Amino acid sequence: MSPTEAAEAGEAVRFAVLGPVGCEDGQGRPVRLGGPRHREVVARLLVARRRVVPVDRLVADLWEEPPPGAVGAVRTFVAEVRRAVEPGRRPRAPSRLLATEGPGYVLRPGPGAVDAWRFEAEVARAAALAPAEAAPVLDAALATWRGPAYADFPAAPWASADRARLTELRLHAVERRADALIRSGAAREAVWDLDAHVAEHPWREDGWQLLATALHRSGRQGDALTVLRRARQVLADQLGADPGPGLARLEREVLLQADHPEAVAPVTGDEVWSRAAAAYEGAVPARSPARLEATAGLLRELAVTGAGGLGAARQHRAAAVAAAERTGDAELAARVIGVYDVPAVWSRVDDADAARAVVKAAERVLARLPGDAPETVRARLLASVAVESRGDALAEGAVERAAAPPAREPWRRRAAQAAAEAEAAARRLHDAALLAFALNGTFLQSFSRCGLAARRDAVGAELVELARAHGLVGPEVLGRLIRVQALAGLGDLAGADLQATAVDRLADRYERPLARVFTTWYRALRTTLADPSDPAAEETAYAEAVALLAGCGMPGFATGLPALTRLAPVVRSGALPEPEPFAGADWGPYAPWVRPLLLLGADRPDDAREALRTAPRPPHDHMAEAMWCLLARAAARTGEPRVAARAAAELAPARGRQAGAASGLLTFGPVAGYLAEAGAVGGA
Repeated sequence: MSPTEAAEAGEAVRFAVLGPVGCEDGQGRPVRLGGPRHREVVARLLVARRRVVPVDRLVADLWEEPPPGAVGAVRTFVAEVRRAVEPGRRPRAPSRLLATEGPGYVLRPGPGAVDAWRFEAEVARAAALAPAEAAPVLDAALATWRGPAYADFPAAPWASADRARLTELRLHAVERRADALIRSGAAREAVWDLDAHVAEHPWREDGWQLLATALHRSGRQGDALTVLRRARQVLADQLGADPGPGLARLEREVLLQADHPEAVAPVTGDEVWSRAAAAYEGAVPARSPARLEATAGLLRELAVTGAGGLGAARQHRAAAVAAAERTGDAELAARVIGVYDVPAVWSRVDDADAARAVVKAAERVLARLPGDAPETVRARLLASVAVESRGDALAEGAVERAAAPPAREPWRRRAAQAAAEAEAAARRLHDAALLAFALNGTFLQSFSRCGLAARRDAVGAELVELARAHGLVGPEVLGRLIRVQALAGLGDLAGADLQATAVDRLADRYERPLARVFTTWYRALRTTLADPSDPAAEETAYAEAVALLAGCGMPGFATGLPALTRLAPVVRSGALPEPEPFAGADWGPYAPWVRPLLLLGADRPDDAREALRTAPRPPHDHMAEAMWCLLARAAARTGEPRVAARAAAELAPARGRQAGAASGLLTFGPVAGYLAEAGAVGGA
């Protein structure tokens, strides 16, 4: 059966799990699935999301103590469901929807044929829309809910994780709909639903904040204050916690307007900045160390404002560090270096020379710090070393070749040691901001080999939890972006979608425009992973992603990516890249690992072998896995055993993954295929 036929079969029947489990045919008529066990089999297979569920797993999930003949009963249920959902299937013809595969069964509805999947897709789509457009999309998505997810099976353990995830996404959608209404000037429309929302879910601070904001924007300051005080009481009683910074800030704003209702023309942000800058200029001497520290702090804030700010911060930071070192005050220099805890989500630096200069300065200052220097100052220097040493930033000389056995690289050991020491110090000190900075270093040093997406997901999850508890916006965005990449690499697209949606919300609320560059690229990757047979959709999605690169201010991230997106479909197909379509392509830092395949595509096998023998090993970064796959393919096609063996050894820990998906950017297809090719030549 072709992929098109399978998709048509899956779309003709629609399933519902947002409420009681049900089914409709292509004309919207109910399909009788049978009794509770039949519906439970259907629901259990839907939870698996088009993956095979072994029969013994189905038996264990359907019965706490399976009766005699349970396996036969499951097969009967499946056969009867199959007849119900495919009434026109000829006897003995293979099923196009509920198939038998290996040791079990798989249900393959189309992407839009399950209400929960449509709901997830619409929530994700709304995140990219303007508030006035997002509100009706979310309204329609929420209307698909007819009750609790998998309502027929409230106690079934197999449904608990998916039910919890869908419920959380629904609550998130309720809040995002309200936020969209408020932002589009329809705050009054949001009040009623939000009031019911916080009554049902009183521990959700975002709900309280949105309700108070909606009341405040509707001219009901007194009611807004009442809600904020009720939130404070509820959070204290139920969680033993004080309101977060967002609720506290909103309460101050409402109180200020209540005390001064005549202040209808508040001072603007520009005026506040100008007045504060003038006061600072008058109060702080020009050559004061305080001015140097303040400049370093300003550069940190500047770096997150967008491409221009990031470029300016990068340009001036080296000068600030050099000036601080010239003062001879080691602690001042340490503070100037360590204050720059700008979240870094990409493992290749934008300016390797500048990164090396910062690391060398940090190491010099570490050696000069007095023994009684605060531990937090020392730990921030160590975190700076770990963050700036990502990828191969410290490799000033020749990097080992891909054809050689793995070598011990002192700079990598030092960077990993710095990350571990910074993290340990932050935990001892119970310093949340320092721990967030140190975990950023831990994340960037977690590319020592392929297949470590799960480890990075754990770091991202801790960052999110830490940031939420302490009101740290930058680390929360970083943690969620780390999870987007890691979950994509692990194949959990639904989880990655939730994180990407949360990133977009934070980016809009706190003006972090660069975050959307990464979520847009993830959604292009998701298009490929969800339906590799739709090249037009993939091309459109990547065109949107590539368009963001020109002004993103991140050359370490952007350079070479447009060419790789055009190469990826060719590589996935198993073909060699023909010379003409890639003439003049800018491969950027990826050229050494692309070049052997390009030479093979140009029918130059001898040159390709030489390029393989001299190619450096891929850096320890987000794209290492993808580059090893290119080397594996080229080594297999040229019969180069040493490179093939090395590539197979490097890729083995990622055997079950999609090559490159853990970058959150693109994929070259299943790693297993490249391992098979390399193994045939390298003897793995």
